[in-house]
Amino acid sequence: MSLTVNGVDELKKLAGSDLGTSEWIEVTQERIDTFADATGDHQWIHVDPERAKDGPFGAPIAHGYLTLSLFIPLFTELLDVQGVTTKVNYGLNKVRFPSPVKVGSRIRLVGKLTEVEEVPGGVQITVDGAIEIEGGAKPAAVLQSLSRFYV
Repeated sequence: MSLTVNGVDELKKLAGSDLGTSEWIEVTQERIDTFADATGDHQWIHVDPERAKDGPFGAPIAHGYLTLSLFIPLFTELLDVQGVTTKVNYGLNKVRFPSPVKVGSRIRLVGKLTEVEEVPGGVQITVDGAIEIEGGAKPAAVLQSLSRFYV
């Protein structure tokens, strides 16, 4: 369930807050293939289920950057900022992929709003996130994301 805030003043009050956990989403072979087509990355470990069965993970795995790209739709389940004119991704401070996401796995985001700082025209937030794999011992991705909200 999304936490909704109205404006940057309410957002500033959330600094240091846990944002909770998104819903699970399944990473299907179709999603992986679509990502491969969009990026031109057709490495067999991602798109050849028969060959991947004999590979190091026993099944096709999602691209790390596919997993990372799912941060945004998962994050929008955690926080909805109203009362601003523009919302932009500003960048990443850190990203790691501790565990591969096998086809058919379900993932979700756990997030914490670690910092809210003023920037010209608005605020910049820092979110520490972990994309978990259902039943997995390690997360698929850990990251620190920067977003800006302009008034």
